[in-house]
Amino acid sequence: MEESGNQDNDILFVYRHPDGAVTLYSDEEWAIERGIKLEDLHVVEIPRRLYAEGTIQEVREYVAQYLEAKHERSS
Repeated sequence: MEESGNQDNDILFVYRHPDGAVTLYSDEEWAIERGIKLEDLHVVEIPRRLYAEGTIQEVREYVAQYLEAKHERSS
């Protein structure tokens, strides 16, 4: 992934369900309103082009792959 603060990226807040599915939130407050705990959220930078032009399925797949790679690096 590219460094934080890259102007070519947008940020999503992501909750990963136990079955591997992901729910995307545009901000922390929205996630909290829906009962998600802050410690359960992942911050994921999404390439701006994907965010603007991709389908929701493409964004979800990108996020799932990102989280899987992050998990593998930490193991």
